[in-house]
Amino acid sequence: MAHRFHLAIAAGDLDVALNFYCDLLGCAQGHSETGSRDGWVDIDFWGNELTLHASKSDESVHGNRHDVDMGNVVVPHFGVHLSASDFAKLKQRLYDRKVTFVNKPYIRFADTVFEQETFFIADPHGNVLEIKTMKNPDKLFEILK
Repeated sequence: MAHRFHLAIAAGDLDVALNFYCDLLGCAQGHSETGSRDGWVDIDFWGNELTLHASKSDESVHGNRHDVDMGNVVVPHFGVHLSASDFAKLKQRLYDRKVTFVNKPYIRFADTVFEQETFFIADPHGNVLEIKTMKNPDKLFEILK
């Protein structure tokens, strides 16, 4: 269980959020405390603990756009690194279900040790997620060595 990341976010209607995270993305539901207006649900976000908190629609997430090599990305955002096969399966599922991408799939840092494919999507409450796969995941922090 060491080195797991935990993030708690406002998620709007929990039933809608669970449909997005579990049914669409394929994450598993964990421990929860529901039934009150302040309910929450833990999601197994590819081995990390994502806690979805019920919130009102007027408590939406606001982000800013920042320029990077692929264009403008929303900040804040959060995400996960997937294996190439898991990334391809999820990307195809999103295309099959006609999900609107905040930033469509794109290859960054092509032909370098840091090459990656990434895309951005938003959950129903407006939280932005970046999903990526790294060509050389063991080299992610090489520049820091």
